[in-house]
Amino acid sequence: MGLSAEQRGSWEEAGFARVEGFADAETLSGMLDCVVELARQEAAGDDIRPAYVQREERIASPDKTPEDQLSKLFRVHREHEVFRRFATDPRLLALVADLLGPDLDCFLSQFIFKHPGALGQPWHQDAFYFPFDRGPQVGAWLAVTEATLDNGPLWVLPGSHEEPVHPVVADSREGANFGYVEIVDHDMEQAVPVLLKPGDLLLFHSHLMHKSTDNGSDAMRAAMVYHYAEAGTVDHSVKRFGFQPPNVDWFPVLRAGLPTPERG
Repeated sequence: MGLSAEQRGSWEEAGFARVEGFADAETLSGMLDCVVELARQEAAGDDIRPAYVQREERIASPDKTPEDQLSKLFRVHREHEVFRRFATDPRLLALVADLLGPDLDCFLSQFIFKHPGALGQPWHQDAFYFPFDRGPQVGAWLAVTEATLDNGPLWVLPGSHEEPVHPVVADSREGANFGYVEIVDHDMEQAVPVLLKPGDLLLFHSHLMHKSTDNGSDAMRAAMVYHYAEAGTVDHSVKRFGFQPPNVDWFPVLRAGLPTPERG
């Protein structure tokens, strides 16, 4: 079953669609446990490739556990069962296929920690980071913990998916994550927060302008995000950036509406 009429309307008008209660508590706890284990393995000097860790340097401290210093963990959709199972969930693929067609690749995955005191990410469009030969791409954002106004939730600008990719400036804040950029040439006055319960799913267009705010609470926020593209998409990242971004890993998940042989 694909998108409902209401979800399709939201996608077309606003650039995103919500699916409440999409994932169960077992899936969420399994994801969190896997990330904590990988963070601890990496901190102990183990090779966790293809996954890799990005720390939150602003709050990093030797007296904190590895997971309490984690900002993002990338490239987990192929090698780790709990993440691969969700990336290839037929229910999720049906939703994305409604938007992109029956042949899909998952090309990027990131588990996001927003610990107390962590910085948000400025206004941006994911398509800025995806110099591909076609679009759009679809982001699938799963709330692993509750997203509230206080703990650094996602904000979106409805309708901005119809905008082209805007110029950006580098994020100049001290302690900002590598690669953060900011759109400064567009009015964001109509932005709205996306408040999610654990297990809620948000599908969003790669041109949708969005940001997250700083976590000013004493509670951690966590989310798991997958990015999907039409199969056959050509990646021009090397031409655009001069290198292949290390967080990209093209993984076929659906062909002609059927799971790929690699999935079984």
